[in-house]
Amino acid sequence: MRGGVEIKKKLEILAATAVTLVILDQATKYLVTSRLRLNEVIEVVPGLFNIVLFRNPGAAFSAFSAGGLFRTLFLIAVSVAALVIIAVLIRQSKDALMTFVLSMIAGGAVGNLIDRVRYGSVIDFIDFYVGSYHWPAFNVADSAITVGVILAIVSYYFRRP
Repeated sequence: MRGGVEIKKKLEILAATAVTLVILDQATKYLVTSRLRLNEVIEVVPGLFNIVLFRNPGAAFSAFSAGGLFRTLFLIAVSVAALVIIAVLIRQSKDALMTFVLSMIAGGAVGNLIDRVRYGSVIDFIDFYVGSYHWPAFNVADSAITVGVILAIVSYYFRRP
C-alpha cells in the first residue's frame, strides 16, 4: 500500500499549492478589476512599478493576440493539455519538491484558464519598467508558472542521483 501513501502525499501537496495559488491569483485579479478601469495605471514606485488593469487575449508576452474565438478555444485546449501533462508528471514524480514545483505550474495554469474561460482573455496587472521599457504586464498565475519552471529546471540539473 506504499503507492497509496505516496499518491495521497502528492495529492495533498498538489491541492495545498494549486488551490492556494488559484485563490491568491483570482483574489488579486478581483481586487484590481473592482478598483481600476481597463488600462488605468496606478504608479506604486515611480520609475519601476505600476499596477495596471490590462486584458491579454493572447498567451505569454501577448503571443497569439489576434484570432478571436478560435484563438481563445486553442489557448483553452493548450491549457487543458498542459494540465493533463502536469498530472502525469506529478504521478511520476519521485520527490516532494518536484511535486510542489509542478503544483505551482498547475495552479498558475488553472488561474489563467479561469480567466480565459470567463472573459476570453487573461487579466494582467503587475507592470515593472525602467524608463520607457516595460516588461509585459503579468499576474500571480504567471509568476507561479515562471517560478515553478525555473525551480523545475534548477531541481533537474542540481538533483543528486
